[in-house]
Amino acid sequence: MSVLAGCSLIAPVEPAPGSPPASALDDLLARVAVVPERPDVPGYQRSCKQGDGCVFGPAWTDDHDGPGGHDGCGTRDNVLALSLTDVQFRPGTNDCVVVAGTLADPYSGEVLPFTKQNANEVQIDHVYPLAAAWDMGAAAWPLETRVRFANDLDVNLMAVSGAENQAKSDKTPADWLPPDPTYHCFYVGRYLTAAVSYGLPVTAADRDAMAAVSAGCP
Repeated sequence: MSVLAGCSLIAPVEPAPGSPPASALDDLLARVAVVPERPDVPGYQRSCKQGDGCVFGPAWTDDHDGPGGHDGCGTRDNVLALSLTDVQFRPGTNDCVVVAGTLADPYSGEVLPFTKQNANEVQIDHVYPLAAAWDMGAAAWPLETRVRFANDLDVNLMAVSGAENQAKSDKTPADWLPPDPTYHCFYVGRYLTAAVSYGLPVTAADRDAMAAVSAGCP
């Protein structure tokens, strides 16, 4: 069953703090381009090992012209520093390397401890997945634009539960929404903002799923 098919069965809930109102989501929905379905574009390779495509650049590189770029800190640590509370940095790293903190997970609603020893418990999600972006137009972008998109702190990255990040994978809103419904309005706002900011379309099924979410937002 698609997410959309199940939306009508979910009773209205109070959105999480920071969620955009329905009017903001409807404005984004009116601006985003819509395509019938997601194409399958060959050539996507996230890995930068020798012989691989490295189509979005090295993971969490600081060498980009977006927010946080060229500040001496890797993108993953930048996102953790912005997303966690009670942040602790490794001494001697100029407040770059995050070693501990607490995450209010925007997917499950759980409060999760983060430590460097158990780093996979908290992962960094590309809200608009890189593989989906490749299929939906990023394959034609210049490499520097793809690298910026993959490291954009303001638009497309969030620290989330590792388990939920793995469950989401490269799914788009027609097939995946956060398991905690209080975060649906928040998530759809982030997804649409990433799409509109980079001129990426959404599928008709994604548009319908997000419109159904918006209809339940204040």
